[in-house]
Amino acid sequence: MTAIFIGSSGIAGWKIVQRSEERQIMAVEADPIVQRSTAYFQDKIGGVTGAADLVDDYRLLSTALSAFGLEDDIANKAFIRKVLESDVSDANSLVNRLSDKRYKRMAEAFGFGSATQPADLGQTIGKAFVQREFERRIGEGDENLRLALNARRELEDMAGRSSTDKTLWYEVMGNAPLREVFEGAFGFGDSYGQLDVDRQLEEFMNASERYLGSSSFADLTEAGTIDKLIVNFLARSQIQTGEVQNRYSTALALLSGG
Repeated sequence: MTAIFIGSSGIAGWKIVQRSEERQIMAVEADPIVQRSTAYFQDKIGGVTGAADLVDDYRLLSTALSAFGLEDDIANKAFIRKVLESDVSDANSLVNRLSDKRYKRMAEAFGFGSATQPADLGQTIGKAFVQREFERRIGEGDENLRLALNARRELEDMAGRSSTDKTLWYEVMGNAPLREVFEGAFGFGDSYGQLDVDRQLEEFMNASERYLGSSSFADLTEAGTIDKLIVNFLARSQIQTGEVQNRYSTALALLSGG
């Protein structure tokens, strides 16, 4: 699978991605490897009667996990089976105790813990897989742009949810790729992760008010605010990269006697 190289990084790269995104996604969707993965999933998922069937088929499981950004869990079959069999309506079930809500969204999509399975599951997972594959290929050229695309999609998915702001902030904090964008945009260092969770929540909300003008997800999921978050993240990332390069150049000059 070929990486997508934008030719620029940071904010300039983000603008290029936005302009070329539709065309690039169509190209990814037409890739023979992607087509084989989605066709196999759509052909086989109708015969899957439970979580055990899914986790025992490597190709099905790989596509399913990738569609939710959980591809690194491909070897954790026992855990994934428990997640998929969890009752999403039970507040005490495994999937509802996990801080990373991508697992819950996967369990909801497959419906193994309920009486019925969605009829359009093959199309839903196929579309999500293509989007994630597009993001992954962007990330092979520039990981920060992948994180930006992921953040935009995740925040758009949060729009209109009935959950409280605190609940959604906890979701941000439990979703590692999304959290990385917020931390970068707010200039948070590693020390913030050592604070107790309630203090972390307070710091995130205060920083959101300061840098984005609001800590309410009714505002944070608007297109303009999402773009402001991403621009802040990419701008700070560029500054940090420049500082590292300058320190490296200085050290190299000193070592070479310059």
